[in-house]
Amino acid sequence: MKQVSLEMGSGGRLMQEFIRERLLPSFKNRYLEELHDSAFLPAGMAFTTDSYTVDPIFFPGGDIGSLSVNGTVNDLVVSGARPEFLSLALIIEEGLDIATLDRILLSIKKTAARNKVAIVTGDTKVVPRGQADKIYINTAGVGRLVGRPQPEKIKPGDKIIVTGPVGEHGLAIMLTRNDFRMSSRVQSDCAPLLFLPPLWKKGALWMRDITRGGLATVLSELADRVRYPLLVEEEKIPLSRSLKGAVEILGIDPLYLACEGRALLVVRENEANQVLSFLKKQPGSRQAAIIGQVQDKTGRPGEALLQTPGGGLRLLEPLTSELLPRIC
Repeated sequence: MKQVSLEMGSGGRLMQEFIRERLLPSFKNRYLEELHDSAFLPAGMAFTTDSYTVDPIFFPGGDIGSLSVNGTVNDLVVSGARPEFLSLALIIEEGLDIATLDRILLSIKKTAARNKVAIVTGDTKVVPRGQADKIYINTAGVGRLVGRPQPEKIKPGDKIIVTGPVGEHGLAIMLTRNDFRMSSRVQSDCAPLLFLPPLWKKGALWMRDITRGGLATVLSELADRVRYPLLVEEEKIPLSRSLKGAVEILGIDPLYLACEGRALLVVRENEANQVLSFLKKQPGSRQAAIIGQVQDKTGRPGEALLQTPGGGLRLLEPLTSELLPRIC
């Protein structure tokens, strides 16, 4: 590849290749090589960063401000940390209405307060009109570790859990752009995952928030990491009724649509029902479901397989093209 393409930021195969072939060789060190959502630092701390360019900046269920806080908080949570501090960097296009900026800042303030995190440092840059699109945000976060992903301990029989209906953020953004001239009641699932940290002591071995690339890409990455086949049952994956209707009309696979408030968990087999019961009591995960398991009978090591309602098997692969740019 001689030029940067949109697919390099999609969370799919090309982005993984970019990280593996260019970023890791350039900055190789033991913190970076773990390639989790956060770096594990000395003294039991976790550190993460993310940038947000979502278009439109206001969408059903959230905005670029709430997204920038929740997204970074969630990266810390699924890494085993309780979020404590955030940085906030703004890149603003000349001419942005001050009332719009104030609305975004208020959203950031309220979301940070709900998440009990403090914004302790930041930066602001303004670029000439036409050299950005309204506003971009970068947030970095620091949290204290209460657990830690242990993919090396995952074994056949362990259960795969999703914390709620998938794909709603991606579809909400897609329909808000009005590219398809249709409306829907679907709202973004943009929300914090702060109910998850106790599960590190209740049998959780691994977590990942489901963002770019959707559930299918996260499952594929997990299968590659644990080196066992994963088997997921399509009928058990929760989807909202509104989303089902919209994706059927549009011909879109909901398993590749992004979320911003859902997570995938791997839990020890004998503790999965207890974890599911805990999740169903939390406001943010009442539709959580066990959707499959790690196994060693069907498929080959490193494969994520979807069992269809008819009993067939479909190989889930990472997203290979940019389904929707500027999703987050």
